[in-house]
Amino acid sequence: MLALKLGLSLNNLKSSSGGWTPNSDSSVVAWYQYDTDIVFDPSTSLVSAWNDSANNHDMVQLDVSEQPFNFPGAYAGIIFDGIGDNLQTAVQMSLSGAFTIGIKCKIDATGKVLIADNTTTNEMLKITSSNNLRVKASITDIADLGLASGTFGDGYLVVTRDASNNMGFWHNGVDQNVSVTLSGTLDIDAIGVRKTDTNPFDGTMYEIAIFSSESTALTTNVNNRFSTL
Repeated sequence: MLALKLGLSLNNLKSSSGGWTPNSDSSVVAWYQYDTDIVFDPSTSLVSAWNDSANNHDMVQLDVSEQPFNFPGAYAGIIFDGIGDNLQTAVQMSLSGAFTIGIKCKIDATGKVLIADNTTTNEMLKITSSNNLRVKASITDIADLGLASGTFGDGYLVVTRDASNNMGFWHNGVDQNVSVTLSGTLDIDAIGVRKTDTNPFDGTMYEIAIFSSESTALTTNVNNRFSTL
């Protein structure tokens, strides 16, 4: 299975060079950077940490049986097996107002969690079907963001919420023109699972950037960066 994932992960990723980065924006909360700040065992390639390149929300996994696999180099990515692989931070992020979340990844299965709260509330970003992303801030605060066309696969997502709780959603740089609102606070402390260790992500993570603001300029910058990784 891992060999198959490695083969399918060889997309058009390439090293970024210069220009805007998430650390260019003062509202950056966390940045899990492409092929950077990844701690792994060179003999097994198992990942024990994906450190935050912006702040102190380092994602860690000390249980070897739940460590994802690092595939470094020209097509770098962290591969999650869809069985139990995950990374978690002891310093939870809380997005109570406007936010922007960008994720570049390869999605191999639906019904799986991208990022979430694995400690208290079940809050999450979850791929519920081949063309729907669910953002859940509480039992009652849920936004389903559907693709205008096509399906998820190897690409990137940008999800935003403005000061009036209006949601935005871009897939591979294309505005999906969603018309939905989301109230509540979105807490995040895990990559690949939600409370408690359920719906484990099946696929490859390349980069994640989280911000406590929303603007056209920020959305454009995140989309442009992901398009060149």
